[in-house]
Amino acid sequence: MMLVALERGISREEKNIWQRYNLAVMLAPFLFSLTSGLVPSRPNILLIMADDLGYGDLGCYGNATIRTPNIDQLAKEGVKLTQHIAAASLCTPSRAAFLTGRYPVRSGMASSNKQRVLYWVAASGGLPNNETTFAKLLQQQGYATGLIGKWHQGLNCESRSDHCHHPLSHGFDYFYGTPFTLVNDCQSRKNPEVGVNQRATYWFYTHIVALLVFTLLLGKVTGLCSVKWKIIALITLCGILFFICWFISYGFVSYWNCIILRDHVIIEQPMEPEMSASRMLKETISFIERNQKGPFLLFVSFLHVHTPLVTTKMFRGKSRHGLYGDNVEEMDWMVGKILAAIDKNGLRNNTFTYFTSDHGGFLEARDGAFQLGGWNSIYKGGKGMGGWEGGIRVPGIVRWPGMVPTDTIIDEPTHLMDIYPTVAHLAGASVPQDRVIDGQNLLPLLQGSAQHSEHEFMFHYCGSYLHAVRWYQKETALTMDIFSAKAL
Repeated sequence: MMLVALERGISREEKNIWQRYNLAVMLAPFLFSLTSGLVPSRPNILLIMADDLGYGDLGCYGNATIRTPNIDQLAKEGVKLTQHIAAASLCTPSRAAFLTGRYPVRSGMASSNKQRVLYWVAASGGLPNNETTFAKLLQQQGYATGLIGKWHQGLNCESRSDHCHHPLSHGFDYFYGTPFTLVNDCQSRKNPEVGVNQRATYWFYTHIVALLVFTLLLGKVTGLCSVKWKIIALITLCGILFFICWFISYGFVSYWNCIILRDHVIIEQPMEPEMSASRMLKETISFIERNQKGPFLLFVSFLHVHTPLVTTKMFRGKSRHGLYGDNVEEMDWMVGKILAAIDKNGLRNNTFTYFTSDHGGFLEARDGAFQLGGWNSIYKGGKGMGGWEGGIRVPGIVRWPGMVPTDTIIDEPTHLMDIYPTVAHLAGASVPQDRVIDGQNLLPLLQGSAQHSEHEFMFHYCGSYLHAVRWYQKETALTMDIFSAKAL
């Protein structure tokens, strides 16, 4: 059409009109696709992570007795990953890998001693500042970023207020939750959990000093020994000072460790664990409503279903699996409320939703004869147990209406670290090029354009020690587990 018009000898002004017309004709299909949703804008991203949830604790993963209708419905509306793997079988290193897309040994978040997680809010360690979390990537892309719940990646470096490892120092615009985790010490009338061996040792030494002072006093009064009063007073003073020094730390664990922050401000010290579920749910819904115009990244990091299994009255005694089952069912109810808030604000079709657990269930958690931890289905091992499958295989569910298929199962090796490059791709961000990123973009697998996982090897660590390797032969779609002698 343009060439015919030119042959007629039209004016320059008419030529410009024709050029604009032809350009509009060429761009019309693309512009229509944008407005009709065929090429979606950057979606909101909702990441939900349970704490210590077993692979077999959900109905959609084969549990026929614990009721999880909301999570089961999420799986029906999206994709269920059946070979979804965590980087570690404990909280701190697994979550570090999730946030950075890198094995924790690369970032220094893997320990070579017995203390494989952060045990004190006052500890000087944490996720290094030179690590780039997915929150920081999306923040740079204009996303509103929030974290509600558990952090467990450290807080301070050199002073109690520098907050160098705080979530807000790692790309989150808003934080409400605990910088630590949930432990027995946070709930009254529970046996202590933090520093139990050290506490027992210090009590023993305190008793020895007290017995010594009593013996010296008895000898002095009865005349059996001629110890000076100054010596008895000095030993007594030293014993009192020793007791004060260790009891300040171990006698007030709930005060030091069990705190709730809003951004940098402590709002509960100690926290009220019985109210944590309702308050975190309220904060989550509030964040969604404040940022409904998007785009936003919201990481909901549940305290459920970590011991001591704090459960509200509405759910206590309702399940067939005791307190643990009650706690799982309460968590499922919370998931339902969060998804309802997404729907209420008209965000369902433009929200990439992901649900998982940080690692497997805690098999060793017991209260007498009662099991307090989760069920890892047919897989051996659990929380804290190196490379055994039960400690690292976790649920993985993805929903994105219109962009990923519904009621679909993907039986390919995937990883918690894969979320990092996946959400970066969704936000239009580039992953850092100056370091190794171990995760792989899940979208080709989720959308069916790829049939096999991009992972050839997966490495399973216990602390900083390699316990097992998973080798995936893509040509034959054969997965082999090669265990080290130490793991066996």
